[in-house]
Amino acid sequence: MTVASPPWLIVGILAAAAFLWIAHLASRRARGDALAYSNLAFLETIAARRIDPALPIALATALGLVLLGAAGAGVHAQLSVPVRGAVVLCVDTSGSMRATDIAPSRSEAAAAAVRAFIDGAPDGTRLGIVAFASGAGLVQPLTTDKDALREAVGRIPFPNGGTAIGDALETAAEALPAGGKRAIVLITDGVNNLGSDPQNVAQSVGGNGIEIDTIGIGTADSGQIIAGTAEEATIDEDALRSVAASGHGAYARAGDAGALRSRLAALAASTTRERHRVDLSMPLAIAGGLVALAALAGGVLAGRFP
Repeated sequence: MTVASPPWLIVGILAAAAFLWIAHLASRRARGDALAYSNLAFLETIAARRIDPALPIALATALGLVLLGAAGAGVHAQLSVPVRGAVVLCVDTSGSMRATDIAPSRSEAAAAAVRAFIDGAPDGTRLGIVAFASGAGLVQPLTTDKDALREAVGRIPFPNGGTAIGDALETAAEALPAGGKRAIVLITDGVNNLGSDPQNVAQSVGGNGIEIDTIGIGTADSGQIIAGTAEEATIDEDALRSVAASGHGAYARAGDAGALRSRLAALAASTTRERHRVDLSMPLAIAGGLVALAALAGGVLAGRFP
């Protein structure tokens, strides 16, 4: 929390303290006058009172003065607030995603993890899905309809072809709005062999204020051969770390389906909240005014003006 003009806050506190002191003196004088001119029955009535109505009225007025002083001081606070952002999930559907080093397969584990991300995203978050192999295509444009998103997961193509990560990032960036909280979640083994250079694209996308988080799916040195090919299943973690760094995001490796789902669920929350410097001047001014008016109304009803 920061204060732009501390003197105003000090003035508010001093004004509240001065008001309480004056109210205290006025209350003592009023009691003295009452005792000087009252009879026994009146004294018994005064003694029966547990709380002088002037006290809460005076305290409320003093609080109003402090709040108004804080409003004038320009109090700001760093708050974590929900942001109705936009997130595009890029899912690798290249032939290497047929590998079974993650049970039942990389592609099925990735699809299950995307569903977990959709379920974990706060309502109102716009999500989209891009699938990529030798090229990239938009499977689901941005929407807040989670049922439509879940249905779109079933339309992600069967793994086949090469891997064009740079093209996927470009397609995802084009699907995002021009401003606001925006993020791309890249789910791949990171072994790029086609299309635009992922590092160059990531630097351009990150430079436009779009966060890129990467999820490495697969294992290294598993010795497994990708079904239908003579290639060994592997993962390029260095490339994924570099892409994430260029996009001011984070890299996480998911060695199994459970870890992948957990990481994506965490990203669903983190990409839709951010810290904002919030100006509290107007809320404090409104609160101070309302408290002061309430004190005035209480004074009128009680027949007391502290």
